[in-house]
Amino acid sequence: MSLKTRFLLLATALILLASSASWMVFQRITESITQRWGENIAERQVRYDSARLLQTIEREIGLSRQLADSAIIKHWATAPDDKALERAAIEEMERFRKNFGDENYFVALRDNGAYYYNNAQNEFEGQQLRYHLNPDKPADAWFYKVIAEGRSFHLNVNPDESLGVTKLWIDVLLKADDRIMGIAGTGIELDALLHNIVDLGETGVRTLFADHNGAIQLYRDTRYIDYASIVNPDGKKKTIDLLFENTADRHWIRHTMGRLLNSSEQGHRVITGFVTVDGEEQLAGVAYLPSIGWYEITLLDLDVLLPASAFMPLTMVFVVTLLLSLLAFSYAIRRQIIRPMQSLETAMKAVREGDLPDKRRVRGSGEMASLNLHFEAMANSIRNNTQQLENTVQERTEALHRLARLDHLTELLNRRGMNELLEGEIDRAARQHSHFGVIWLDLDCFKEVNDQLGHGAGDQVLREIAGILRKSIRPYDHAARWGGDEFLVVLAPCDDATLEKIGERIRQSVASGVHVGDRNMTVSIGACMAGAGDQKEDILLRADNALYRAKANGRNRFHTEPRTVSADCE
Repeated sequence: MSLKTRFLLLATALILLASSASWMVFQRITESITQRWGENIAERQVRYDSARLLQTIEREIGLSRQLADSAIIKHWATAPDDKALERAAIEEMERFRKNFGDENYFVALRDNGAYYYNNAQNEFEGQQLRYHLNPDKPADAWFYKVIAEGRSFHLNVNPDESLGVTKLWIDVLLKADDRIMGIAGTGIELDALLHNIVDLGETGVRTLFADHNGAIQLYRDTRYIDYASIVNPDGKKKTIDLLFENTADRHWIRHTMGRLLNSSEQGHRVITGFVTVDGEEQLAGVAYLPSIGWYEITLLDLDVLLPASAFMPLTMVFVVTLLLSLLAFSYAIRRQIIRPMQSLETAMKAVREGDLPDKRRVRGSGEMASLNLHFEAMANSIRNNTQQLENTVQERTEALHRLARLDHLTELLNRRGMNELLEGEIDRAARQHSHFGVIWLDLDCFKEVNDQLGHGAGDQVLREIAGILRKSIRPYDHAARWGGDEFLVVLAPCDDATLEKIGERIRQSVASGVHVGDRNMTVSIGACMAGAGDQKEDILLRADNALYRAKANGRNRFHTEPRTVSADCE
């Protein structure tokens, strides 16, 4: 055998041996990159899906709580058979209806089992009383179960057989005098919720939400949803265990849920791990949403999102480069292979550890340069996707924060925002022994405007009132739409003379400046001073009493003396 043949055989053996060893190393590196990339994507996907769900649900929960906290509704709940109170309560419910995302509401009373409901089409106008709940009827068991548990609110995915709808119901306890009088809330259309949040048609991505028992609440395959979870016994619930074939995977999911529930980083922590679903390995990301008491589980099929074929161009370049390099001098090997590979390995480790640089760190020439460019393109893609997801989550969070504290119609503070501001003024008054004024406004006979001219005219009146309030108060005072056609103003600092001056200014400005149809709009105003030691409930009660006194004295009045009166129109 000639030297040339032996050299060729030796070179071939070295090439095969080196290629095999290098392939295994390369495969490990790509697997490591894929896993790390998948973990990052899973975490971003979980946070993004959670933000979109919470943006929808938390606003509806807040509005449902306002409905359940309405003084008119609570007063009626104590005497549900009083027709006058019932009419006033239905008007209050209808005022809330337009504010809900799906423009529907329900109120169910404990004493007589009456269930009131109306939808976005106003289908049940004049017939809001739909039926009466029966403790012996299985379909009504949810109502009595929610009351028995005594939680402030509950999310319940359930079909209403009487109404013929399936929704995610937001149930908020209705309390009066520390007694549970019923449940109030709204419903979000299940199909729309699944389409807009859960089933976005993203290939290789599956998202589901489960409650604290692991019962599935939202999932693209509705056969797995555990409807009316609150009344289903533990052995009959459709839980996340149905999705996982291996006992080890079920144990891991349950253990992870327990870790998140007891974690000090609730709402911020995402735990990832590999599980088997439908015979295929999936990367699962799990997070706990403490504001609604649910878990989010996102399943990623990495073979779909980042298939092995994506690395084939890199593999081919690597093999060709290796073959050519073994035939070159040692200097060429060190210069063209070893150094670029070391640089590539460093960059891969950086990516694996979450470092996604926007500047090129990997250098080389020829085939290695092409390999490096492919890697940098992949790293840039990961960085861009990560930044996009983070920006989206931040935008959704900021929008949710703004929606939660501003009234969308008048762009004044809403009830929640004013409550926070009022509590802050009470704390400051206690610290500094200062005083501030509270003005409560109510449009006179506003219902007639809506009934005769339509809600569009009513909305325009509310916007004009908001504009007058901005012009009438000082730059450091605050105004809010308290609810419906009522507004609240906080003047701080303030004394009796300033309170009288600004309150009368507002009344006169409305009377002379707000016209609708052939009438001049007027407001009745109640006001009071507050200082150190006053409680929010007492302050609002004094202002409310003054307002009703203004109503009783003929409307278009300003009063600061508290007195309980009744008004014949709101």
